[in-house]
Amino acid sequence: MAKAEAKTAIVTGASGGIGRAVATRLAQDGFSVVLNYSGATQKAEEAVKQIKSAAGQAIAMRADLTKEDEVAALFERSLSKGGHVDVVVHSAGIMPLSPIIKNDVKQFDEVIATNLRASFLVLAQAAQHVADGGRIMALSSSVIAKSTPTYGAYIASKAGVEGLVKVLAAELRGRCISVNAIAPGPVATPLFLKDKTQEQVAQLSKIAPFERLGEPEDIARVVSFLAGPDGGWINAQVVRPNGGFA
Repeated sequence: MAKAEAKTAIVTGASGGIGRAVATRLAQDGFSVVLNYSGATQKAEEAVKQIKSAAGQAIAMRADLTKEDEVAALFERSLSKGGHVDVVVHSAGIMPLSPIIKNDVKQFDEVIATNLRASFLVLAQAAQHVADGGRIMALSSSVIAKSTPTYGAYIASKAGVEGLVKVLAAELRGRCISVNAIAPGPVATPLFLKDKTQEQVAQLSKIAPFERLGEPEDIARVVSFLAGPDGGWINAQVVRPNGGFA
């Protein structure tokens, strides 16, 4: 009997942090994974090497997700490599912090471009190219429920992501494609730990009843479930893997 063709997953922001853990887990689940990255070429290649060393299938593809033509090219190249796209996990994002009163419009525009505009572009391409019966996911954040000072631009961008996800789920009626947001609590990644003191990290670690930060693998397990056969009835939802953070 011929071996079944591997399903293809595109994971954005996959050179490190949550994205890398997601790509690694999906490869373990049998997906052929396209690891998108924007600038960290060496880290992306290391992630591909790690996946292949464990007998997984993976390839790295660079694309600036704020640029419409580069997002379209990412999907076109993925289709040319795998012939189909079955799962898209949009994990790429940034989290610079600044109080609203500082009126840092430049930083705000950068966050919205990277976190929200890019999400719109990726979701639009996913809607066009994901095979019927496929899965689309975008990363949000549980911090939305906290209204934490200095997180204004970041929370605004992620609230927008959650809105886009629910609308897209409705727009894809009839194709059996689920569209969900995954909103982690604090996860021990370079993005989250950047510019935080040890005291701040310790305080944040105690908020959830489990009294620890999440690990990237905690989020990857949720993605694995939603991408797998048992997660197919979950649609238009915001799933919050946060250990009770909010």
